Amino acid sequence: MSHPVVNAMSFDIEDWFHMVGIESVEDVRKWDEFPTLVERYTDGIIGQLDAHGTRATFFILGWVADRYPSLVRRIVDSGHEVGTHSFWHRQVDALEPAVFKEDLQRSIDAIEQAGGQRVRGFRAPSFSIRPGAEWAFDVILDCGLEYDASLFPAPRGHGGYPAPRGIHRFTDMPSGRSIPELPMSVMRLGPAGFGFTGGGYLRFLPGWFIRQGVRRLNNQGHPAVVYLHPRDFAPDCPRVPMPLKRRFKCYVGLGTTFGKLDLLLSNFEWAACETILGLDSPPEVDDAA
Repeated sequence: MSHPVVNAMSFDIEDWFHMVGIESVEDVRKWDEFPTLVERYTDGIIGQLDAHGTRATFFILGWVADRYPSLVRRIVDSGHEVGTHSFWHRQVDALEPAVFKEDLQRSIDAIEQAGGQRVRGFRAPSFSIRPGAEWAFDVILDCGLEYDASLFPAPRGHGGYPAPRGIHRFTDMPSGRSIPELPMSVMRLGPAGFGFTGGGYLRFLPGWFIRQGVRRLNNQGHPAVVYLHPRDFAPDCPRVPMPLKRRFKCYVGLGTTFGKLDLLLSNFEWAACETILGLDSPPEVDDAA
C-alpha cells in the first residue's frame, strides 16, 4: 500500500497593514500607530495546528520579529519551522540587489535572535520574484539560506513565474548555481492556471473544491502548498480604501478560513516546508537572545 503524499503547510506572518500597493498603509512610519492583529491570530493558528499534531513553516516578516520576539519564540517552542518573509515586505523585483540583500539579512538576524532557530527558507512578499529578477536567488544563497518558496507558476497581480508545478531545483541564476524551490500550488483548467490553496483564493473558493484540488495534485504525485496570513482569519480586519477588485480579494470569506484549514488538516497529511524538501531540522542559534 503506497504512502499518502505529504503536503506543505505554511503561513506568512505579517500584520494586516503590510498589504502591498495600498497607499493608505504604505508609510512605514505609521505602522506602529495601527491596531494590530498579528499576535492574536497567529496564536490561533498555532493552537489549531497543535490540535491536529501538525508541524508547519512560518515565514515571518523581520519587522514583526523585531517588535514581537515572544511571538517568534512561541512559534519555535511549538515545534514549527521559521523562515523569512523579508523585513519590510517590499516587492523583490522592485529592489536593487544590494537593497534586497540588506533587507533579507536584517530579517534573518531579527528572526534568529528572537527564536533561536536558524532560518533556512525564504518567501518573497506577494511572490514578487518574476522574470528578470533571477538575481534574487543569488542573494538568497549569499545570505546563507538553503531553499526558496517564492514562485507562483501562474499569472497574478504582483507575481507569477513560468516555473514547474512540483518541487525542483531552480537553475536560471546569473551565477550558475541552483537552489531547491517549493512553488505554490496551482490548478490547471485547460491552458490556464490559478491558485486555490492560499490567501484570497482559499477564502473565496468552497471547501469541497479546495479538497478536490489537493486530492488531484496528490494523485499526480505533487504535494500541495498552503499559504495563509493572520489577516486571512480575521473578520475584524480593519478596512481601508482600495480598488473594488482588490477590496473583494482582501476581505472575501474572512470568516471561513479556520473552518477550511480544519478541513484540510483533517483530510490530508501535512508537514513543514523543510520536511517536504527533505532537509534535516536546523540547529539552534548559539547566540540567540
